[in-house]
Amino acid sequence: MTVVRDRLEDSVRSLNPGYFAIVMASGIISVGMKLGGFDVLSVLLFIVCAAAYVTLVILTIWRIAAYRGQVVDDLTDASRGFGFFTFIAGTDVFGVRLAMDGHHAATAVLLTIAGLTWIVLGYVVPWTAVLGTSERPVVARANGTWFIWVVAAQSVAVAAATLEPVYDGARRFLAVVAVFTWSVGVCLYGAAGIFVAARMLLYPLRPRDLTAPYWVAMGACAITVLAGARIVEMEDAPMVNATRGLIGGFAVVFWAFATWLIPVLVAAGWWRHITNKVPLRYDATVWSIVFPLGMYAVAGIYLGRADHIPLVGMVGSAELWCAFTVWCVAFVVMVVHLWRSVVQVGPAPVETQESA
Repeated sequence: MTVVRDRLEDSVRSLNPGYFAIVMASGIISVGMKLGGFDVLSVLLFIVCAAAYVTLVILTIWRIAAYRGQVVDDLTDASRGFGFFTFIAGTDVFGVRLAMDGHHAATAVLLTIAGLTWIVLGYVVPWTAVLGTSERPVVARANGTWFIWVVAAQSVAVAAATLEPVYDGARRFLAVVAVFTWSVGVCLYGAAGIFVAARMLLYPLRPRDLTAPYWVAMGACAITVLAGARIVEMEDAPMVNATRGLIGGFAVVFWAFATWLIPVLVAAGWWRHITNKVPLRYDATVWSIVFPLGMYAVAGIYLGRADHIPLVGMVGSAELWCAFTVWCVAFVVMVVHLWRSVVQVGPAPVETQESA
């Protein structure tokens, strides 16, 4: 038991701030299965989503209380700090899935938590990780996790748009929140894209640098599409009426770009693992591939309905099964990894901080 406790403490100490991506991935694929009428699979995925969320909240609180220095190190690390935004996105995705079962009060609470956290971290993380560090040039450490900044903003928009039809008294306020955070997310996508592109153009891009979080560039597009589609479906409100056409058009543009990015990301993975033989190993960032795939599917389904584009909806419905297959593989590999690194008796495998 002492060995297990020591390994658990080591895992908490080095917990990747982006681990809430498993909540995001499980939750959004559960949403997709619910939309497709596959209720049993949706419930199973929802159980994993809820269990992962509760577990990670507990572990994160434990880490903040016991290993504050490591948390501060992550906040001041431009390559890891943006992973904290997965908590916001995971909270909102969890809330949206709860709303589909009628638990609107719980969704409202989670939206409040996520929204307030987004306001705080939206200023704290860029300041500590980018402006507050003495390391220069910071752009050399830009990577795909910077797009999670976008995902967090758009997740608030999705949750607000989900609740808008439910609370008549707060309808206009929720409309403002949805349109505001969607708009901020679009601007942040442009900023993150410029910084990450600059890093790729100005500095050598080695195969081991092209990690899984680069998939979030596509996932950020996809959730922008989903948020836009949900806003287009909202009831009339001054903020919605002023932007409905613009947001609907942008949603189609972002869907097209997300679709274009998929072959690029697949080719990058081939170049990394097949051409240059970088070993495939499990780490927390694997869920940064699963979530974009699931989000692309759900975004396509919603966009097809909102803008009456059947082809987009068909693509989303078909791609949902691809996302589910990848989720199953990632989940099995994660369970094996956790068993070997935390529970199994014997010498602990050699781990990097990223894989914890």
